[in-house]
Amino acid sequence: MSQPPRYTPATAAEVESIIAEALAAERGLAVCGGGSKRPMRPPIAAAALLDMSALTGITVYDPDELVLTARAGTPLVEIEAALAERQQMLAFEPFDHAPLFGAAPGRATLGGVVAANVSGSRRLSSGAARDHILGFTAVSGRGEALKGGGAVVKNVTGFDLPKLMAGSWGTLAVLLSVTMRVLPRPRAETTLLFKELSDEAANHLMSAAMGTPAAVSAAAHVHSPQPLTALRLEGFGPSVAARCAQLLRVLKPDGAAEIVDAEASRAFWRSVSMQDSLPREDHVLWRISVPPARGWQVRSLLAAEDVHYLYDWGGALVWAAVPEGAAHAGGARLSAIARTLGGHAMLIRAPQAMRETLAGAGAGAGDGAGQSGHGGLQRLHERLKAAFDPRGILNPGLELLALP
Repeated sequence: MSQPPRYTPATAAEVESIIAEALAAERGLAVCGGGSKRPMRPPIAAAALLDMSALTGITVYDPDELVLTARAGTPLVEIEAALAERQQMLAFEPFDHAPLFGAAPGRATLGGVVAANVSGSRRLSSGAARDHILGFTAVSGRGEALKGGGAVVKNVTGFDLPKLMAGSWGTLAVLLSVTMRVLPRPRAETTLLFKELSDEAANHLMSAAMGTPAAVSAAAHVHSPQPLTALRLEGFGPSVAARCAQLLRVLKPDGAAEIVDAEASRAFWRSVSMQDSLPREDHVLWRISVPPARGWQVRSLLAAEDVHYLYDWGGALVWAAVPEGAAHAGGARLSAIARTLGGHAMLIRAPQAMRETLAGAGAGAGDGAGQSGHGGLQRLHERLKAAFDPRGILNPGLELLALP
């Protein structure tokens, strides 16, 4: 079988021309950047591939104004390196999904991060990718050039278009460039580790910590190789030390804590982002989003000893690794539990044949999709799709895969 043609535009004008031609011929385009998150979505039946990886480069970086603009195909590692030179960062802590699928790191792009609304452990305190987008340029499925926002937080039309692009997965418009708010990198960092807590106790501890003035920047609970509940504190050295002492006093009834230094803290949170505590071989990976106070109930309600869990975002984000042999029943049950708890489940990693089976069984191949019980969100997406891409040119057939 012949492969569909691949377009690799290097300029905005080339992107507009490719979309105009596809629109005239009513040909679908599968839009991608570095491809690091492609295994998360169902295959797209399109006549051609629009590869944005050649549209690269940081065009504006003003460290004093805390603003950076880069083309959509710019690798995330390039942006993070430029920010690190000035002791700055993307505060929502994005990460590269490629290693989750056995691929080499370094493929994630800024456009892909925004399109999927990728956010790491600091999502708990700093918000998601969508909360840091100041502006963008793009081409819609109508072939129209779009511009939203700018270098300040203001949208004169009254519509916050930059936030609309986050989590749209390239189904509304093809991003050309993105302007992001950046922040100073914390001068000091430490993590408190509490050992051997149950899921419920860990959830209680994380909730209690987030309710204090200690400004916890991340909270997670991992199970392997031993149960560890982690609370991260960041900022200036004296402030971190004072808040750490305050937090230890407040949480003393929950048990003693180990205090780890900055290097060990950074290593721990990298492992949380990569779900290193979860098995990968012969396991299907699910991502469950629920209200923080109810995260621990996912494991309790599933009552399956062979499923492995990791809790991030103070319990609001649950990663679950289900053995492939139990993937069908386990996935359907996880989706049902997520809906019961007021959240939703998304299948992240599975063999393609199994992914199609799970999707066909209604186990929740996509977050906002009707099969996950979020019909209202799906109807909203359909209305947006009709406004931005009425002919269904961009990523045809792809349901909304919103990452909160």
